[in-house]
Amino acid sequence: MSALPPSPITPTVDFERDGVQHGFLRLPYSRDDSAWGSVMIPICVICNGEGPTALLTGGNHGDEYEGPLALYELARTLDPKDVTGTVIIVPAMNYPAFRAGSRTSPIDKGNMNRSFPGRPDGSVTEKIADYFQRELLPRADIVFDFHSGGKTLDFVPFCAAHTLLDKEQEKKAFAAVEAFAAPFSMRMTEIDTDGMYDTAAEQMGKVFVTTELGGGGTARAETVRIARRGILNVLRHAGIVDGAVEKSQTQWLDMPSGDCFAFAEDEGMIETMIDLGEKVEEGQVVARIHSTGRTGTAPQEIKARMSGLLAARHFPGLVKAGDCVAVLAVEVD
Repeated sequence: MSALPPSPITPTVDFERDGVQHGFLRLPYSRDDSAWGSVMIPICVICNGEGPTALLTGGNHGDEYEGPLALYELARTLDPKDVTGTVIIVPAMNYPAFRAGSRTSPIDKGNMNRSFPGRPDGSVTEKIADYFQRELLPRADIVFDFHSGGKTLDFVPFCAAHTLLDKEQEKKAFAAVEAFAAPFSMRMTEIDTDGMYDTAAEQMGKVFVTTELGGGGTARAETVRIARRGILNVLRHAGIVDGAVEKSQTQWLDMPSGDCFAFAEDEGMIETMIDLGEKVEEGQVVARIHSTGRTGTAPQEIKARMSGLLAARHFPGLVKAGDCVAVLAVEVD
């Protein structure tokens, strides 16, 4: 099998140099308005001697804002004197999507979190994924990727890691989740892991941590505070930033099976019957889908397949068949 060609992305920062550097990952992109143009992805590297490396990312999906708000601030304020090792910050990973305020890239419709391991000769999104896969992830000891619900979901604010076959790797990830100290901490299950950044990092043996901090295509003061405090806590926990972890009470949640997820089978207008964070009993109606094509039609009832707590709900008022309308989780000690 022939070797992959080199990445077309050129960093304007030196990952080995001490101090603070603000620069770009420059990806050539020829287009109608710029024949020799580039996508310029902001990056910050803060380095102080030998030590672990943290790779911090936001904007994996471009309509999720707590991560970028926390990471642009961290890049501006983190003093290298307080760092032991290296912090690599990419506040808006899928930068074209971030600028457009969309989940996927307006250039190629690429979903960054379904594009790994990427291709150096592929689409713009695949080229960015390939650079992370081959150049950034191998440098990292801990990887933290911020998410929220974007325009289509809303979550109780939680930090999460996945259950893994490697229990030592899993233990380290859940310890970092606990250090983040969000109001909720999740043992997370995914319904679709192919091509995920999470999967790429975990397969390399990295400690991978993520969040879901609200949603609705915006950010709230509370969730931004959680993000900013939490990421410093994780860096302190990892021994990369000086200072003690700022402890706060967290409620652990688990997603034990696919029964956590509820989906619409018809399109229409959604009526949420349970608010975020409320308790749900198996068989209880969590949402109703009202037909909008004609009057006189009874709404479709969506019932919980398990008991638990409503951890996420569909956000806009209209849904399509196949949309996830609710996510349940169970409280654990």
